[in-house]
Amino acid sequence: MPDTKNVFISHVHADDALLPDLKQLVAGAGMVVRDGSITSDKPNEAQNEDYIKREILKPRIEWASTLVVLITHDTADSWWVNWEIKYAVQLGKRVVGIFARGATDADIPEELGRCGDAAIVGWQGARVVDAIHGRIGEWDNPQSGRPRNSEWVIRRYRC
Repeated sequence: MPDTKNVFISHVHADDALLPDLKQLVAGAGMVVRDGSITSDKPNEAQNEDYIKREILKPRIEWASTLVVLITHDTADSWWVNWEIKYAVQLGKRVVGIFARGATDADIPEELGRCGDAAIVGWQGARVVDAIHGRIGEWDNPQSGRPRNSEWVIRRYRC
């Protein structure tokens, strides 16, 4: 039986085309992702911000076990991505940042930098799967500020 996880992939709509690549990357590492994110190919007609949060985004984030933030050069400036991260943290969800291929120099969303226990990894399937499972970030020595497996954890944040 395949390893299957419900995730919400927080991203900017300009990066919608990267979602199938991300799911394929993770599938190659043995995990099937059921994605609850919103993409521009499934538009809704909602205009009211409160309605979008309450009726569209919140239920999908609540359904997911993990919020995955797809980080590109446009992600840090997205008010919606920051809101999604903040809401997931309030719910106690695992938050994982993944730098898209070629974007490791991109700024991260502000909320990701201050959120609870987020790991940020590069575009490697096994590392993404480990991050989604929470198998990274156990601190060898909390005083040292270096997580176990730090050679492949690009950045690590704790609140």
